[in-house]
Parts: sequence; C-alpha cells; structure tokens
Amino acid sequence: MKVAVVGATGLVGGEILKVLAERDFPVTELMLVASERSVGKQMEFKGKQIKVIGMQDAIAAAPHIAIFSAGGSTSTEWAPKFAEAGTVVVDNSSAWRMDPTKKLVVPEINAKELTKEDKIIANPNCSTIQMVVALNKLHEELKAKRIVVSTYQSVTGTGVKAVEQLMNEREGKEGEKAYPYQIDLNVLPHIDVFQDNGYTKEEMKMILETKKIMGDDSIRVTATAVRIPVMGGHSESVNVEFEKDFTLDEVYRILGQTEGVKVVDDVKNLQYPMPKDAHGKDEVLVGRVRLDETQPRTINMWIVADNLRKGAATNAVQIAEYLVKNELV
Repeated sequence: MKVAVVGATGLVGGEILKVLAERDFPVTELMLVASERSVGKQMEFKGKQIKVIGMQDAIAAAPHIAIFSAGGSTSTEWAPKFAEAGTVVVDNSSAWRMDPTKKLVVPEINAKELTKEDKIIANPNCSTIQMVVALNKLHEELKAKRIVVSTYQSVTGTGVKAVEQLMNEREGKEGEKAYPYQIDLNVLPHIDVFQDNGYTKEEMKMILETKKIMGDDSIRVTATAVRIPVMGGHSESVNVEFEKDFTLDEVYRILGQTEGVKVVDDVKNLQYPMPKDAHGKDEVLVGRVRLDETQPRTINMWIVADNLRKGAATNAVQIAEYLVKNELV
C-alpha cells in the first residue's frame, strides 16, 4: 500500500502523518510530497527519516492513494494527473467539493456511496464536517428543516502564518500577517472571501456542502463564520428545526448512538464542550442541548471539534481506510 501525502510540510499535512501513524494505517511505502522549495527536506514518520519529493516524482512512483492538503489551485492542477496514473486522490481543498461528478465524503454518513470508479474524492470543509457528524442521525430520524449556524473558528484553520500572527501579537512582536486586522483580543466575522450575496465563501461552503453530504437539498441552511483567537478547535452554535415532534430525551438518545459523537452536557457541573478539550481528539463533542422556546420542534446545541483532526486529517484518513477495507484501491 503506497501512500502519498501531498502538502506534507503544512499544518494539515503534519496532522495527516500523525493520524496515519496513530491509526496504524497499512502503509508499506510513504511518499512525502510538497512544493519545489521543500523538496529534499527530511521529515520523520514512525521514527524514520523520509525525504520530501516533488509532484512528478510522486506520480512516477504510482501511489495507490494520495491524500492532498496543498490548496485548491494545486489540487485543480495535480489531482487529475495522479488520477490518470491510477492513484485514488482524497483531496482536502475546496477544489472538487461541489463538482457534481465527485463524491463529498464523511465516512460515518456516506462512504457507502464510494466505488472503484471514484478517483478523486473530496474531503469536506472542517466546519461542515463536525456539524453534519452531529446532525446526520438526528436528520435521519427527525428530518431537519432548517439549520442556523454561527461558527467560532480556530486560527489553525488558516494555517501556520495565522498561528504565528496570533502568537506575535500576544507577545507584542511585529511580523507577517495572515489577516487584515489584529486577531489577538479580537474577533473577525470574515473567513475566506466575500461573495456577491454578502456571505463569505466559508459560509457558502457550509450551506452547500451540508445539503450534498446529507443528500437533501430541501434543508435550509444559513451560516455566519467567525474567526476567534483560539487554537485547538472550531466551535459552533447550531439551531435546528425539525419536521417531526420529539422530546429532549430522544435527542440525547440519538446523539448517544451517533458514531463519532461524544455528548458532554452536564451544566449543573459546568460540563460542556470547549476547544481545549477537543484538541488532539477525533470525536465531535456536543453539549448545551436545549429546546428553543421560541418555536416548536427546534433545538439549540453547541458543537466542538479539532479542525485539524476530524475537520481535516482524520476524516481524510478514514476515507482512505474505507477504500482499503472495501478493496476500492
């Protein structure tokens, strides 16, 4: 099982390597792939030093699976070239997510749709993944009609430069900036670029991807995506209106049976999900579940996950595991 990690030197790339090792993915040969400026650099995997190679060398080596985390333009250019060489690409960028010919996969929800013909598989947006993992089983049983989500997203979602900006500002140092404004002691209601409708691209990703993953275009979704000065994970305040009647006990029962979800909800003892508790974990943490008292069949909930893990690396590796287990590579 030859595996290439494209974008291996980035934040998500490093997390993919960590997750492959932790989950003991059956790699017989690992290729670390990055841009020309990183070629030749040594990186460690399971105690061994591996030299970073370029795209052409990786394609020539014919990996069975390539996990991409190198940005949309890189994926648009190179994923088809890997696919033409027979490699199955699991892509972490936004390049292929809304392409009607490509599957957008969260393994707990829709991996069963994958076939041997799928050579480029899209990994969803981090904030979408954690929300649909928490909501999909509730949707199956109670039928979600409308979702209103506000996100509180970690700087790690932007990358190394954003982490450095936050830490520089915290220490009073000058440095390169990832954001148009200060992020320490501040909140930016602006993730990705603004669209003609006034929403950001990040907000539109959540709206469109949710419907595609859950396989239901009738769900109405509206989102506000916000960057906060936090590392460790993304948080979301989610309000969901359902078609069917339910009790709060039923909601807890369904959440307790949802794969990938851990309920952390004991307000009497001040137990609720926080980014620092999600850091380094693969579960999606759900708490603050309560009825919306302004209208029927509606709940509020608080959803937290490590955006570099389940929001990116772990989800991609889980897709790769499914491909191997079901002999699709």
